[in-house]
Formats: sequence, C-alpha cells, structure tokens
Amino acid sequence: MSINIAQLLLRAAQIHPQRPALARGERLLASYAELAARVGRLAAGLAARLQPGDRVALVMKNCPQYVELMFACWHAGLAVVPINAKLHPKELEFILADSGARLCFVSADLYAALAPLAVAGMEEVIDIDGPEYARLFAAATMPVAPRAADDAAWLFYTSGTTGRPKGVTLTHRNALAAVFNYLSDVDGIAPGDAIIHAAPMSHGSGFYMLPHVARAGVNVVPESGGFDPAEIFALLQAHRGVTMFAAPTMVKRLVDHPGDADTSGLKTIVYGGGPMYTADCKAALRRFGYKLVQIYGQGESPMTITCLDKALHADTTHPRYEQRLASVGHAFTGVEVRVADADDRPLPAGEIGEILVRGDTMMAGYWNNPAASAETLRGGWLHTGDVGSMDADGFLTLKDRSKDVIISGGSNIYPREVEEVLLRHPAVSEVSVVGQADAEWGEIVIAFVVARGQAPDSAELDALCLDNIARFKRPKRYVMVDSLPKNNTGKVLKTRLRELLVESGHTH
Repeated sequence: MSINIAQLLLRAAQIHPQRPALARGERLLASYAELAARVGRLAAGLAARLQPGDRVALVMKNCPQYVELMFACWHAGLAVVPINAKLHPKELEFILADSGARLCFVSADLYAALAPLAVAGMEEVIDIDGPEYARLFAAATMPVAPRAADDAAWLFYTSGTTGRPKGVTLTHRNALAAVFNYLSDVDGIAPGDAIIHAAPMSHGSGFYMLPHVARAGVNVVPESGGFDPAEIFALLQAHRGVTMFAAPTMVKRLVDHPGDADTSGLKTIVYGGGPMYTADCKAALRRFGYKLVQIYGQGESPMTITCLDKALHADTTHPRYEQRLASVGHAFTGVEVRVADADDRPLPAGEIGEILVRGDTMMAGYWNNPAASAETLRGGWLHTGDVGSMDADGFLTLKDRSKDVIISGGSNIYPREVEEVLLRHPAVSEVSVVGQADAEWGEIVIAFVVARGQAPDSAELDALCLDNIARFKRPKRYVMVDSLPKNNTGKVLKTRLRELLVESGHTH
C-alpha cells in the first residue's frame, strides 16, 4: 500500500487553491496552488539527481524554504534529515555521514562553514539563496512517488545527551498517524488558520507543520527566523486562528513580556519539550485564557504520547484539578501508554516506573543501529527512558528522565518535585536541580537558581523546602547563576550543569 505524506499538500491545493500557504512575517509568499506547483517542480529537480529512499539533509534556521523542501523531498520519494542549525560542524559532519545524506541544503549564513565538509557519499552542499537551488526548479512537475507506509520519511537525530546522537526513523505511517492524532485530540484547524514557527522547524515546530498543511492553514515564519516575544505579539495582530508550539521557557517569556497586547488572534499554544511548572501554567492561563494544550512526546514518538487538552486546562472545578494540571494528560487516541517496572511488567495506579508506549506513532527504529533499536523497542513497546506514574483515571504524571533522577542515601529524588517547590519563592525566577556525586550519600541535591531581583536567602529556600517536601529532598547547596544553559528548543541542559559542578571543583 502506498501512502506518501506529500499527498497532504496536493489535497489541500486541490480543495483550497487560493488559501494562503506560506508567509514570512506579515507578507504572504504563496497560496496552496502556488506552493504545490513549486514543490512539484523542486521534487522533479531532486528526483533527477537522487534515487527513491535517498536522504536529504536540511541545515537551516527557520525559513519558508523549509516547508517547500520537506514536501518536495517526500513528493520525490526521499527522506528528510532536518538538523539543528546550531550544532558544531563536527557534530553536523557525524549526522551527515551517519544518515548517508546525498545532498545538504543550508541557509546562506551557514554555507561557508558547511561547504568544505568532506562527507563520504554526499554530493553537494546547496545554498538555498544561491543559483544552484533556483536551477532545481527548472524541471516540469512530477507525480508523487509511491512509498510504502513503513518507508522512512524523516530521520530525526536525538540530542545525543548520552554519546553520539541516534537517527530516529519516522515513517510515512508515523507522520500520518501524528496528523490524525493532532486533529482528533489537540485542535481542529480551519482553512486560513495560522501556525507561527517560532520554535525550530528541525524539531517540534516542523511536525506541527503537517496537520496545518493537511487542513490548508498558513505556515508563518517570523522575519527573525526565531522566537522574539514582541514579534510574536505583532504577528497575532496580522494573522487569525494562530497556533504556535512553544517550550515552557518560551511560554514564560511571552507571559512576562510587558504591555497589554491584544491576543484575540491567538487560538492555541501547544507546549511541551520540558516541564511546565504549575505556577507558570496558571500565569499563562491568566494571560491568554484557556488556549493552552500540553503534549508529551519525544523524537521516537513525536508529539503523540499523551495530551492535556484545552477542556482539561479549563476544568477548574474538578476536585483533582491541581494534580491534573501538573500531569501531561492521558494517552492519545490509538496510542497505548503504560508505566512498568524494571522487568517491563505494568505497575498499578500511583506507582512510579518507566513509561512505555505502543502505537502507529512509534518509530520504526534507530537508523543503522539494530542493537539500540532492539533495546528501546523490546517486547513491541517503546521504552521512553522517562519515569512517571499514572492515576486511576489514566492521567500520566512525569517525574523525570531516568538519567536525571537523583539517588541519595538509597532514596529516589525527582528534581522536578524540588523545582516546583523552590519556584513558589517570589525571588526565584528559574531553577534547575541536579545530583552531584558524594562519597557519603552517593549523590546530593544541588539547586541552580536564577533570581528575580535580590537573590533569595538560602535559609528561606531551606524553610520553603522543609515546609513542603521531605527533609532528604532538600538541596544541600544553592548556586546562584545569571541564567540556565539551554539548547535551542529551550530545554535546560542538566548535563551542562553537572559539568559546571565538576569544573568548579565543588565537592560537598
């Protein structure tokens, strides 16, 4: 059976040819008919050089070409490899070699750094603003290449927090299932609604492009190519029915942005990719109304493990509203989620274990890595590496990544629990809790704190912890910092914080 997700664009162009498809800031660039025509020609240009199944790398900041390149690759029967544009050239070189990418498309600002890379099997690095890119549109359009449901559509490289990044193989079936999940459980999209791509299109925002194309929404790339709160508020005046995907740190920056901007154009903020603390969530609901949806997913099952929808955010009279707001909601339609022990046996409600996932959104495996694939997908379940518990109503609460759990004196301490408490202090703006090796306890709890104004007194923070959590969970030390290290999706880099402790020579 052939299912190619490129058909999503063709269908939208057939039904809604004059609807806007692509915008740069407030400027409309292409209708659906125009976008589909460009994609068909670009696909033919690619197909003249490559074979079905070949990989094409995209190393670009957010730009309109992202949309046309991804759909042109799929149209031509190729697999896309979107790569974080902020990676070091050596990291990029590894991913290009590992994926076997034949072509690499880059934005002009990255061309000089990437053109000299010598990667076996890679034919050319192409500047998307250069003449070589323009020449690819010279061919007449081609029909959509047939693809099997389980053929690779997208190779998503994990952040590589443990060793080398792994290429998650996402198929046409995975992508289509994710689109259906979004439209059934997250949000309806009307033709002409907009998505603002302020988060990297190489990651989460790129996935949210798919349901919007399927429903003839307009893909809006900010002029800055990234996230700027003032720019976002301005774009809310220019577009209607606006959705954006945002890491919790981005939501917090929108909430903290001064002024009383009109947000009636905003329809939905989908947040995920890190912990959203309850206090921050409530502040966002006060600022924007009940327009928030939380999604829990990971590269191996993108945007589709659990969902806390708008209605659940708005159900303030529910007796367990606070607990539900602190959860990541319940499993998506057609997705099974369970919490299991070390032997993969399901645990009863309330008990903490690893989160396992099964369904059509689950990756095919890791690219060219059968050992890692077999380990992660053993027993037919995706082993997420995340730790959590599920209540009797099926609401999943994340504790932490298994590697972030602190084991002190034989007891498990979940950093998020400590962070939630410390954030209640009015002088704490941001906080991240990590474990530090300790001869006596195995690990001790260290809190990195970004102050709001005057730095809080450690005795006050201690008292706050002792009022709310067990004594053994209280941080042994508070490290005041100007900012927390984050990756380009806004996730706090706990690995970097642990490195800072080692580099500073701090021991307890």
